[in-house]
Amino acid sequence: MNIRVLESNALSSLEHGFSNKGQQEEYNDDQIVNMFLTVCGLSLHTLRNYKRAICHFREFIPNLTLKDVTWKEVEAYKLGLMRGISSYSNKPLAPASVSALIAPLKSLYKWGSDSNIGIFTKNPTSSIRLPQVMVTSRKHFLTQREVGSLLNQLYQQSLRNYLIGLSLVTLGLRVSELSNIKWGDFSTDPIGNSVWLNVERGKGGKSRDVKIPRSLWTVFQSYKKQAETKTPLDSSSSVFSITTRQIERIIQEAGKQSIETKLPTPHWLRHTSATLALLKGASLQQVQETLGHTHINTTQRYLHTVEQLEKAAPDFVEECLMDFIQL
Repeated sequence: MNIRVLESNALSSLEHGFSNKGQQEEYNDDQIVNMFLTVCGLSLHTLRNYKRAICHFREFIPNLTLKDVTWKEVEAYKLGLMRGISSYSNKPLAPASVSALIAPLKSLYKWGSDSNIGIFTKNPTSSIRLPQVMVTSRKHFLTQREVGSLLNQLYQQSLRNYLIGLSLVTLGLRVSELSNIKWGDFSTDPIGNSVWLNVERGKGGKSRDVKIPRSLWTVFQSYKKQAETKTPLDSSSSVFSITTRQIERIIQEAGKQSIETKLPTPHWLRHTSATLALLKGASLQQVQETLGHTHINTTQRYLHTVEQLEKAAPDFVEECLMDFIQL
């Protein structure tokens, strides 16, 4: 998706509204969607997903405009996805997949029905509830030894693959955030002691700064020196000129060769990063800021895992019964 094309389309839509000043502004569905995608401030990866989800819903309501939609159509669409009637595959979708298709609609109508926007007279999604998604991340992490095995395998493949894995597990980045990094996104603090990565347009369109440990920055510098022997680099150059799908394949293939009992993904390394940080004493707030969680409740899921790993209820019972346990 070309963000400049979106901005151009949105500007044309606004100019259309200005040219009809004094009349009620009328935008067609394409113009409304283009304006929303331009101003919502999402990452390119999320923009693609939002556009795909909205287009899919519009295919479900071919005889209605977005302004004519009521909660009944949205609810019917949601139920159709859950039962496989309105999904692309004609198979029932998992709750997480249904939520991923409904959430963009809720964002679109919430934005358009805002009193300062006024494109929609009401929000037909305000009463729509997303299906409950089971939390599975508490088991999707690697042990310290498994991380070591994975990184060794990646190092044998190439310095690039090793840096990809090390960055994911150290910084807890989303795979889309890693693939979007440019060399100009790195900067030093005012006194030059630390290097920071500015993650632009992360999930929800938010930006955040993530500290780069010295050992990791040394690997980045070595990789950059190696890359510059092949092509000149500047601040606009991508660090990893590969797609998110390629990164996923790299991690999955290395996992198959180094870890027998698990099939890790880049998101597993994000879970691992949070778990290891909390185990070593990082605060919830520190992990929340690094991972870019909007709500502390999301980060607290990892705390529950860590508490179970450190000392569970049976451990306390064992202490009480040590005098009676036959070893």
